[in-house]
Amino acid sequence: MSISHLQPESLWSYFSQLNAIPRASKKEEAVLQWLKSFAEEHQLRYAQDAIGNLVIYKAGTQGKEDNPAVVLQGHVDMVHQKNADTSFDFDTMGIQMHIDGDWVRARGTTLGADNGIAVATMLALLASTDIAHPPIEALFTVDEEAGMTGAMNLDGSLLSGKLMLNMDTEEDDEFTIGSAGGVDTTTELAYDTASLPNSGQVWKLGLRGLQGGHSGMEIHLGLGNANILLAQLLLELNASMRLISFDGGSLRNAIPREAVAEIWTASEDDNQWKKLREAAEDLKKVYSVTDPRMDFFIEKIEVKKMVQSANETQSIRILQSIAGCPNGIFRMSSAAPGLVETSSNLARIELSDGLFRTLSLQRSSIDSSRDLAGKAVGASFAAIGAKVVHTGHYPGWQPATNSKIVDLMHATYSSLFGESPRVTICHAGLECGIIGERCPGMEMISYGPTIKGAHSPDERVSISSVQKFWQLTLETLRQL
Repeated sequence: MSISHLQPESLWSYFSQLNAIPRASKKEEAVLQWLKSFAEEHQLRYAQDAIGNLVIYKAGTQGKEDNPAVVLQGHVDMVHQKNADTSFDFDTMGIQMHIDGDWVRARGTTLGADNGIAVATMLALLASTDIAHPPIEALFTVDEEAGMTGAMNLDGSLLSGKLMLNMDTEEDDEFTIGSAGGVDTTTELAYDTASLPNSGQVWKLGLRGLQGGHSGMEIHLGLGNANILLAQLLLELNASMRLISFDGGSLRNAIPREAVAEIWTASEDDNQWKKLREAAEDLKKVYSVTDPRMDFFIEKIEVKKMVQSANETQSIRILQSIAGCPNGIFRMSSAAPGLVETSSNLARIELSDGLFRTLSLQRSSIDSSRDLAGKAVGASFAAIGAKVVHTGHYPGWQPATNSKIVDLMHATYSSLFGESPRVTICHAGLECGIIGERCPGMEMISYGPTIKGAHSPDERVSISSVQKFWQLTLETLRQL
């Protein structure tokens, strides 16, 4: 069976069409044009704000024309991650999907179910002629995955509805009513370079095959951070060593799965390399449960003319700043047992030709703790002279008490499926808190189908869960 013929067929058909369009964060022009063409084809009014967010409007069905409008919301961009051995150009190619039992997956890349299933659901509802619903304002936001600049620059005047269904939660038995805020920390250090000595050897070393994943929803799983682990391994080398380059991780909201460094050593001391390999084997044992496919490799490479490196002292100081950077969980919530309150993800390391740069993301349900975490991470690199900048602050979404939509959907879910949903606060950064600031008085809930491995090539969405999510959405709209 093809994916476009799964049930509900309209939803999966739109998801297949959506995934044929490249849609990286900050590169959403093509998908936005596709959405405008959809609206025109279905004779639906639409409006777009200055940042690019798009709202498509649909009148209520018979008997619901005068009911209060409901805002349906999802983001159009997706995280781009691929396996090292996968040849794929995200700028020109559509996602290659396949069915694996109850799961839809991509071949060697992220799937884009986060948040493509929401987009496809909204389109299926907008195109429908036989689904009861109140007036719909379908809000398609941009750049959620790389800074939430769409939500932060939303023109709230485009929306009249005071009830919003966000479809970005990733467990089908879970309703989210609050989420963490975040801040981006960027550090830069210009270091002195020198040509390599005529003697010695250049090596390429790296970690690959780590699990990776969502730096908010999966930060509590103890997954390996390839950037930090590779720096720790390189510090095992006691011989004269110089850093030529370091390239690890990708987006701030993805736990780094791969990191590669090129180094120069003064000699080929077999004992040093034996010690390094033993340390790597020990590391693989430590992470055997969370990252069972972790692989460490060492290759000799030919010395290129005019190759520049950091000096030996600077190389050690840089590696120490990476290896010692605070990362992972900072604090668990005392108010909500089991909830991560504050965390950080050292997401990206770039070092070459005299510039050392890091990108990280700190999250917290408490804004002051978010900012303190950013300062702690920045201090690790400021200690070696790096410039530290904090940008993109966004607030957490504070849970509302006595929410009518939560009560309605809780009762609807229980009636449909014979069990109660979990009502939670999550450590991910949802757009709800930001949209709530732009649209005062908006009542919100987040829900969605089961998606595993988001922000990694292991991303997959449950087919049966999408059916369950669709059923809940239809019944909720019928009652509004």
